[in-house]
Parts: sequence; structure tokens; C-alpha cells
Amino acid sequence: MDKEIEKKFGGKVRVRVCGLYWQQEQLLMVNHQGLYPHDFWSPPGGGVEFGESATDALIREFAEETGLVVTTERLAFVCELVKPPLHAVELFFDVKLVSGTLRTGTDPELSAHGQMIKEVRLMPESVRKSLPAEACHRLIGHLDNEKIRRLNGYFRI
Repeated sequence: MDKEIEKKFGGKVRVRVCGLYWQQEQLLMVNHQGLYPHDFWSPPGGGVEFGESATDALIREFAEETGLVVTTERLAFVCELVKPPLHAVELFFDVKLVSGTLRTGTDPELSAHGQMIKEVRLMPESVRKSLPAEACHRLIGHLDNEKIRRLNGYFRI
């Protein structure tokens, strides 16, 4: 793990929000670098700041990472990741597009040389399911689109 990322996000419990944005059976995914020795794909999202609501955080993170303005819809499910030095409680929301043009954004919490976001793209189910298990979010990486849409409740991964 990149030292800047470990210092910023490691050794504490983080509350994160993630958005599930679908377009013609493709799920919007962000490719992160520096978290692990390999690339890591997951839906757009990030940390909730002190005093910020989860839904406001998701709208902010979506814009930063993807250039898209969204509204949040239902809370779909909660996922807890415990993989030291990382520990995150992730709230996954369905989101709806309001405006914007899809682009690869940045993470303002990190320096220019420590950026994690490598690529942002709409990913067909077949491509997502063909990724190595460790290269995609453990809960949704290899599920069918319909199963992802039906997820609800709490999951520990």
C-alpha cells in the first residue's frame, strides 16, 4: 500500500459512501491504484467528512471522481471491510444522474503524485466478472447485475 494512502486512511474506521450508477446494464466503476499491489475497481465514492450527511458526501464524491452530478435514491446495502490497515463501513446507495460529462477525476485529499484514481468507466457485467477476484470490490465484483440490484442488508467482507 502506498505510504501516503496508508497514513491518510489506515489505522482507523472510516465511514464511506458508494454510488451504484447504471447505464444500459453497465455499472460505473473507478479503478484505484496504490491501495494494493494491483489495480482495484469499485463503484465511485469516498469518505464522509465530519458534519456532512452521507448523501451529501456521496454527491460530492461522485462529482470529484467522475464529473457527474447525481441525486441519491435508496440505501441499497451496507458493507464492512476489515483488511488491516484498512477498516471501512461502506453505505451503498442507488444514484440517479442529474447532469455532467463522465471523466476521470481526482481525490482532493491526496497530493498530485499520490492520486489513487486511475480510470473511470461504465463496465459491462462480462468485463467486471472477468477481472481477477482481488482486482474488484469483493462483494459485487463477480455478481450478476440483477443480484447486485437486489442486495440489501449488511455484509462483512
